[in-house]
Amino acid sequence: MKPSVLLAALLLAAGQALAQAPAPRLPESIPAEQAEALLRSERFKALAQELRCLVCQNQTLAESNAELAGDLRNEVLRQMAAGRNDRQIKDHLVARYGEFVLYRPEMSARNLALWAGPAVLLLIGVASVWRMTRRPAATATAPDDERLARIDRLLADEPAAGAVSDRSRS
Repeated sequence: MKPSVLLAALLLAAGQALAQAPAPRLPESIPAEQAEALLRSERFKALAQELRCLVCQNQTLAESNAELAGDLRNEVLRQMAAGRNDRQIKDHLVARYGEFVLYRPEMSARNLALWAGPAVLLLIGVASVWRMTRRPAATATAPDDERLARIDRLLADEPAAGAVSDRSRS
């Protein structure tokens, strides 16, 4: 078999293996029927959209295939099965993993700079542009007769470039 055909077959097999995502592991502490029902519920889907995968680049729990995202989805299912409301589930996850777990963090004193930073920078930029456009343009002043005379005297006192002075001959 030609090496290029073998390589193509291996790449095709690897692509198919990667494309087939494993079935989600359901928590063992919840009966399978209840876990399946919770997994399909709109409430779970909404929560999974509001929570961030901690290892992925800007993906929600619903979008992520990472193992940790599966563990977090199972934790949400366990919390839902225990009768906790959405606020309690989010508070539990924030206490455990920090505010980064929230896809849209709530405004608080701790993250006020993150929320206000862009607006402050925009105001600074607008104020700088306004101030720069309001300044009068610098005008070049023509030298007066006294300055021209002084320049002429200074130039007359200097020896010409390349000329040899009397002192250097001795």
